Amino acid sequence: MKNLFNETEMHQMISRINHLSDTTQPSWGKMNAAQMLAHCSVAYEMVYENKHAKPNFLVKLLLKAFLKDTVVGKTPYKHNSQSAPAFIIKTEKDFELEKKRLIEYIIKTQQLGGAYFEGKESNAFGKLTTTEWNTMFSKHLEHHLTQFGV
Repeated sequence: MKNLFNETEMHQMISRINHLSDTTQPSWGKMNAAQMLAHCSVAYEMVYENKHAKPNFLVKLLLKAFLKDTVVGKTPYKHNSQSAPAFIIKTEKDFELEKKRLIEYIIKTQQLGGAYFEGKESNAFGKLTTTEWNTMFSKHLEHHLTQFGV
């Protein structure tokens, strides 16, 4: 798992993103490359933007109990795993815009550093450690960059 708070490892991840093109085809799944980039940005939008509704208390409790370990744990995601509704991208997206946006989020996260994220509240899972935040971001990117062969 890459440590996205480490500048070198962050740049390695960005390099992989830069190997994508709008015609890169996935090995599995329904999203095209632009939709995948937009999908990956949702995790960062939930941190930096106020555009996604937070789950109510009961839903958050269920997410913490049943999904948190899957999302912040080290076990890779399975192919064709189900996505939360906010992460489902069905509309067409501009590839270059989405690539730029995702890279900017990754850079911002690295520049803020791990200390910024220690104990920071996640919309779905409550307070997370720096390691859990990194695992969540890195594992999700790894999953989809592997999906697209980069």
